[in-house]
Amino acid sequence: MWALVDCDNFYCSCERVFRPDLEKHPVVVLSNNDGCVVARSKEAKALGIPMGMPYFRMRKQFDESVVTAFSSNYELYADMSSRVLAILREEVPAVYQYSIDEAFLNITELCLSDVKAWGEQMALKVNKWTGIPISIGIAPSKTLAKVAAYYAKRYPGYRKCCVIATEEQRRKALQLLPIAEVWGIGRKHTLSLNNAGIHTAWDFASQTEDWVNRFYHITGKRTWMELNGHDVLPVDDTEHQKQSIVRSRTFARMLSTESEIGTNVADYAAQCALKLRQQGCVCRKLTVFARGNPFRSDLPFFKDCATHIFTTPTSNTNEIVEAALRMLHQIFRPDSPVKRAGVIIEEITSADAIQPDLFDYDPERRHKLDEISKTLDRLNALMGKNTLRLAVQTDHTN
Repeated sequence: MWALVDCDNFYCSCERVFRPDLEKHPVVVLSNNDGCVVARSKEAKALGIPMGMPYFRMRKQFDESVVTAFSSNYELYADMSSRVLAILREEVPAVYQYSIDEAFLNITELCLSDVKAWGEQMALKVNKWTGIPISIGIAPSKTLAKVAAYYAKRYPGYRKCCVIATEEQRRKALQLLPIAEVWGIGRKHTLSLNNAGIHTAWDFASQTEDWVNRFYHITGKRTWMELNGHDVLPVDDTEHQKQSIVRSRTFARMLSTESEIGTNVADYAAQCALKLRQQGCVCRKLTVFARGNPFRSDLPFFKDCATHIFTTPTSNTNEIVEAALRMLHQIFRPDSPVKRAGVIIEEITSADAIQPDLFDYDPERRHKLDEISKTLDRLNALMGKNTLRLAVQTDHTN
């Protein structure tokens, strides 16, 4: 059996941990430089605030007494995610993080007599110890566990845990679930499925194997099998579908020059690029964050982040490192020493599904950069990690 743990409205919930007075109050989290809405509490969604809504437009409709807005704090979110995962790992030996706010748990070896009661207790424990509300879906396959979590999050009667264990439960859950909500079914496939008369998860799961093989590749076949209760999605594939990659570090000493911080940021960015290539993925969004030491009252405290959006998704080391250093340059302050810095990669998709930008796509240049990255990977695999690196990275031979 698999359990999918999903943190509810994660970014907003993290902010509420330190502002308990905002419980049940509409909350949104804004993008870099407070440009637009990137996260919403369920109360904010109920007001009709869409994802990506410009902040200035939101303020015209809702003043501060109606909706509370927070600037994004990625370091806080990463820290809270680590706390939730630590609790899960105390209870379950096999925990596979899927994204910053989701994780799969293999609970087969726990031999639980009542998985529903266990799930409810886990949800209460995580919420009590961290302040983060979670929803848990439990089922024989990972995709069905995602389906169960969908219901656990939306219907209070499940008490934060929904279990799909019987054929009757599976049929009912899939019959009520729109095909667009199925994990692994994107917009393009939703449209083609709707055109074929398939509107629910049950419609898709009820198709014959020959029909699925005729119209869909291995990914669609796996989704079909998972919806029918077969656990066929490898753990490695859940890793490949991570929605974010984070690389960060707390430094042994305060760093005060951009070059010192930059070599570390370049390392983190290169590590993220390598992870993307290993997963066969590309990213569209990169964020660099840095902060000082909050315990040093003798120094000015510094905390900031900057985000870059790639016009064409990439996994190229040169592009990602270059963008990371530009973002660092934007937030660097000569008079504010840094104790911790990191890189966050988001909006990850398959490298086979790149949609190039019409006005910013140079196939020849991209091919050359990709070949450089592949050469880096081959030589480092042959001769040892970091044997070959970009000049801006840390010299690990010293």
